[in-house]
Amino acid sequence: MFYHAKNGNLKIDETDMDYISFGNGKKKLVMIPGLGDGLKTAKGMAIPFAILYRSFAKDYTVYVFSRKNRLDEGYTTRDMAKDLHKAMSKLGIERADIVGVSQGGMIAQYLAIDFPEVVNKLVLVVTLARQNDVIQGVIPTWIEMAHKEDYKGIMVDTAEKSYTEKRLKQYRPFYFMLGKVGKPKDFSRFLIMAKACMEHDSYNEIYKIKAPTLVIGADCDKIVGGKASEEIAACINGSELKMYQGFGHGVYEEAKDFNQVVLEYLA
Repeated sequence: MFYHAKNGNLKIDETDMDYISFGNGKKKLVMIPGLGDGLKTAKGMAIPFAILYRSFAKDYTVYVFSRKNRLDEGYTTRDMAKDLHKAMSKLGIERADIVGVSQGGMIAQYLAIDFPEVVNKLVLVVTLARQNDVIQGVIPTWIEMAHKEDYKGIMVDTAEKSYTEKRLKQYRPFYFMLGKVGKPKDFSRFLIMAKACMEHDSYNEIYKIKAPTLVIGADCDKIVGGKASEEIAACINGSELKMYQGFGHGVYEEAKDFNQVVLEYLA
């Protein structure tokens, strides 16, 4: 029931890492979430993810890995990729298709650069290879809010910058509820991950990615910018680019054909 959804935890170095899995397919698929993981890990989310991505469950055993639960200052997206590789090894995942969203896409880039033997096909969603004015105008605001422990502010600003006006009209009446549930005990993990976003720069190495790659972007992305996806696709030889028109950073939630586009490419 519920697509064999399971919640798990791994010991990584001196701390641990939450992950979930679902599906019972022979092929392996690793999904890497974005910066929101800094506020809430995958812990306890196996069933919701399995339902949301149930179209993957037939052909794949899907794994969703969080970052480590305790992070050191200066922890980078490259360090995150190294730890993800350790987690995959511990679970016996020798090779998998990789889908990285936002910061997850930054991690996926380094996984494909530093550990190419574990990457079959690669899907990079609403992410970037180097800094631009768009992300540099967004993350500092979230960092400032995190220092003030303004969880509601982060969530509202993220929503406003991620979704279409049609979706926002549905969400705004419920903004008053944000901040009352889900607030982390402290924001140190989020702050370290946010700084890693601001310092990510794989641009001079991304050409090393040899895995077949699909880049998915959105022309109205207010967090990393649509041009960031075009830039990545131009740098990875043989990659394909799918640009959604009229969508923002939350395209992977809003576009009705998103899961099918990813599945068709991986197939």
